[in-house]
Amino acid sequence: MASINRVVLVGNLTRDPELRQTPNGTSVCTLGLAVNDRYKQGDEWVERVNFFDVIVWGAQAENCERYLSKGRPVAVDGRLSYRTWEAQDGGKRSKVEVVAQSVQFLGSRQDSGSQPAEPAAAAAGSSGLSPDTSDFEQQPSQGTDDDIPF
Repeated sequence: MASINRVVLVGNLTRDPELRQTPNGTSVCTLGLAVNDRYKQGDEWVERVNFFDVIVWGAQAENCERYLSKGRPVAVDGRLSYRTWEAQDGGKRSKVEVVAQSVQFLGSRQDSGSQPAEPAAAAAGSSGLSPDTSDFEQQPSQGTDDDIPF
């Protein structure tokens, strides 16, 4: 039986991207992503925020650092990765992270309160990211969450 490890998240960056280089020169960027969740508890809707650490590699990492900033909406398609390490105090630590296979820049730079927006096609074309955002485009809502049967 084959395993599947895939995650798709759409949310807002919680901090500016942090770009580093590995010892062999490969770029790696870390993103903090907040994803809102809404569920019904009794007769009331409750909202909570989930926070995820996202790791982006290579040219895509460099473009995230160049074009993204805190507050910017993004869509991430990737996989979960579990890692463990020994902390300085000798204790074992572990973490689950999202390793991005693609990052779509949503909205514009103005959405995060930073510099003026550039055309989306130019940003996607120069970033090496797929310009097809159809999987993440918002569709007009025909109803409300109250219409969902679960």
